[in-house]
Amino acid sequence: MAFGRKRKVVPFRSAGELDAMAAAGAVVGAALVAVRAAAVPGVSTLELDRVAEAVIRDAGAVPSFLGYHGFTGSICSSVNDRVVHGIPSADELLVAGDLVSIDCGAVLDGWHGDSAWTFGVGDIIEADAMLSEATRLSMEAGIAAMLPGNRLTDVSHAIESGTHAAEQAHGRKYGIVDGYGGHGIGREMHMDPFLANEGAPGKGPELVVGSTLAIEPMLTLGTYETDILDDGWTVVTTDGSRSAHWEHTVAVTEDGPRILTLRPS
Repeated sequence: MAFGRKRKVVPFRSAGELDAMAAAGAVVGAALVAVRAAAVPGVSTLELDRVAEAVIRDAGAVPSFLGYHGFTGSICSSVNDRVVHGIPSADELLVAGDLVSIDCGAVLDGWHGDSAWTFGVGDIIEADAMLSEATRLSMEAGIAAMLPGNRLTDVSHAIESGTHAAEQAHGRKYGIVDGYGGHGIGREMHMDPFLANEGAPGKGPELVVGSTLAIEPMLTLGTYETDILDDGWTVVTTDGSRSAHWEHTVAVTEDGPRILTLRPS
């Protein structure tokens, strides 16, 4: 008697559930836009956190980061050499030229949205602007690989290829942060599978219509190595080089990739 081996797929949602995730994602997008507008010299990262929390709660949603394993913010605010998971603080004041990565999550009707972007405070140097652009382009390349029939590492490989394409265009190398990446998402913020930001294609579970992933490359102007500060959260580059982080929650559909964390323009 033969037993068939069930193919492994990236967890998937119905069309209605994707719409519910998009509603949560739109709240996240609105919060990110509000935070960016508030990010001027002299403002603390804690003030930015309060802006995000107000937008999320006013929409009837709940900040998913707040209280997550003891995290104290509604956003992760990671400035300059901080890669991810920076804790908002009243003592951390933005100054012109800072490179700021804001990661935000919200839960609405039980569904999660998770998104991040990097921007400058006032005028920033060209290298920092190019770093953020390279990271965004890497994310876009990963999003484009969210197609039915692709495998998980096809997305990883696409992200890495996007980074290398940016390196070619910019005439410099970027560090692909080691050990951090994207993830499955749905009724929980972090779900299997883990999505690496580099690697060989053609491996891992299959993408099917309705599969959802948070795609989030992190690049640096130097090393791929990081440390975690004594606060137990904040991830920093070991060489002090600046870092950028972009993220969207994305679904596979019959009509191509669907970004579920769209931001109001």
